[in-house]
Amino acid sequence: MHRLALAAAAFLVAGTTAGAAADYPSKTITVMVPHAAGGPTDTVARLVTESMTRTLGQQLVVENQGGAGGTLGTGRASRADPDGYTLLLHHVALASSASLYRKLPFDPATSFVGVGLITDVPMTIVGKADLKPDNIGELLDYIRANKDQVTYAHAGVGSASHLCGMLFQDAIDVQMTTVSYKGTGPAMTDLLGGQVEVMCDQTTNTVGHIKSGKIKSYAATTKSRLSVLPDLPTLDESGLKGFEVTIWHGLFAPKGTPGDIVDKLAAALQTALKDPRVVERFAQLGIEPVSPERATPAVLDQHLQSEIAKWKPVIQEAGIYAD
Repeated sequence: MHRLALAAAAFLVAGTTAGAAADYPSKTITVMVPHAAGGPTDTVARLVTESMTRTLGQQLVVENQGGAGGTLGTGRASRADPDGYTLLLHHVALASSASLYRKLPFDPATSFVGVGLITDVPMTIVGKADLKPDNIGELLDYIRANKDQVTYAHAGVGSASHLCGMLFQDAIDVQMTTVSYKGTGPAMTDLLGGQVEVMCDQTTNTVGHIKSGKIKSYAATTKSRLSVLPDLPTLDESGLKGFEVTIWHGLFAPKGTPGDIVDKLAAALQTALKDPRVVERFAQLGIEPVSPERATPAVLDQHLQSEIAKWKPVIQEAGIYAD
């Protein structure tokens, strides 16, 4: 009798889960972006969620909550009910936070389940419009000659621009004076205004300014040149052999979200990454969507774990920690 009761209970739970997945979504879905509005991650989120809205038949609303290197918004998403109605769209900073922060209100390795990778975004080394060097060779000479007098802007500890800057300074064996901002927007504003000199940021945020002449471009952080900026050399071809940094974005759900719901979201994401409107806009920003084979829960789960392992020694060697 006891076994029959357990079996009946299991059947009811399975039926309820399946029924919830079949009816999902039945209301608005909130997508947490733990960075300021108008930044690179916000841009990716709004393009993808607009397409997913059409596929799922319910509105996906982007909600920005920046601060503390993205940990505030991420913590809030981790505490949400695992019912598929609160998601997290984050990037490499989720992986780096595992080593950067001594205490977190979530576990980067276990608090979320992957829905799928979205993009691998190239980065560019850029400078203020009136910066004296005109090419990457001259910039490297300028940085080495002036050392800590050169100001390098980034969007906060653990941000993509911060991580790229750490690797760049390590590659050239020079430490610049770093200026930390609360988001990419304020950092780029000061670069445009000439208050800081150099920055490494995603093409999502730099291509428009480069093409308008508002900032100088020096190099791409990819192994191959960018189709959107074909005349821009790579750091690899400019003497920093092997230098490569791309910033991935991924869509996550809180741990415990039913697998059927995750799969439905993954299918909608895969559709979005093939949407001609999304592909065209991504191309204008120098972004390529990942293949459908990579936009899956299993691939993102594996990728997150490998990225946590990748950034741990980099951060430990730099001796950078945040409270």
